[in-house]
Amino acid sequence: MNFKFEKLLIWQKAMDLAEEIHELSKKIPKEELYNLTSQINRAADSIALNIAEGSISQTNPEQHRFLGYSIRSIAEVVTCLHKAKRRKYISTDEFEKNYRDCFDLMNMTIGFKNNIK
Repeated sequence: MNFKFEKLLIWQKAMDLAEEIHELSKKIPKEELYNLTSQINRAADSIALNIAEGSISQTNPEQHRFLGYSIRSIAEVVTCLHKAKRRKYISTDEFEKNYRDCFDLMNMTIGFKNNIK
């Protein structure tokens, strides 16, 4: 028995990204715990949460709205990655890998949203 959203590739990738971001956020100094660390983790978790919530929507406009929230959360994660890199909390390689993952997930989510009639 599965929920409909568990079969969605974008939800699966969003779940994976959130775990990667959670591990990466452990490198951010403790003084950022209530700022950057909290923000990047909440934004990363929000991606999959909104995909799931939108998938049970009864109307397409509502599903579009939740997918839009997911897209905005991806942009938020990317901005946090830039902040972490600028502050030298993460390496260029770590930044680039997670940036690519966000870019791919963003494109997949936009494509999914555009295909909902």
